[in-house]
Amino acid sequence: MGDLTGKTALVTGASRGIGRGIAQRFAGDGALVAVHYGSKDTAAKETVESILDAGGRAFAVGAELGAPGAVEALFAAFDAELAASGAEPGLDILVNNAALNFPGRIDEVSYEEFDRTLAVNIRAPFFLAQHGLRRMRDGGRVINISSAVTSTAHPAQIAYSVSKGGLDTLTLALAKDLGPRGITVNTLAPGWVETDVTASRRATPEGRAALAAYSVFNRIGRPTDIADVAAFLASDDSRWITGQRIDVTGGSTL
Repeated sequence: MGDLTGKTALVTGASRGIGRGIAQRFAGDGALVAVHYGSKDTAAKETVESILDAGGRAFAVGAELGAPGAVEALFAAFDAELAASGAEPGLDILVNNAALNFPGRIDEVSYEEFDRTLAVNIRAPFFLAQHGLRRMRDGGRVINISSAVTSTAHPAQIAYSVSKGGLDTLTLALAKDLGPRGITVNTLAPGWVETDVTASRRATPEGRAALAAYSVFNRIGRPTDIADVAAFLASDDSRWITGQRIDVTGGSTL
């Protein structure tokens, strides 16, 4: 019996990377996990299979976040999968992890890239929260995955930085609004993590060493480093913490 036994969680962008790590950890702690994916259905199935093989419970739900009607489609699939699995309707934990990044400075980012970044990284979490909260039981959890870019200047990722700054602000507003329901809302802000996003920068020994040097521990973060903190925020042990941005960069911003 884990800390999340009897809970239902939805993790967006859970087909790989940090999202996959969080989904696997939640399932290991007893939750039924909805593994959201955008287009990588094969990777999502691998995440689900890894959870099932470990004795956990999970199902996949697909939706291209940022597209019209995507949030509604995601929750329609979520509700249907819950019913098909014989689980009680409702939601206990929402993790807004899915994101994209078009690198570029202020004079390099196009209208289309900026709009797409905000559509996926902040508009989608906003409406995922709106629809998710209609299903969320009192005492639930909302966990937003932000980034270290909101605490230090990253001119070469300006659109991404702006979108993640909006996510930090969403956390504050929701935490204040949902307190009476006992729902906590917090942000996790990772730094460099060993995911597909950083694969090219880790391709050489020099590149790997450069990323590792950001942390006081002289290593690159792992998805489990983020997932373990997310599991704490999802548990009852974090009941007195809300509206917080928690740095999970391994001391990269010290």
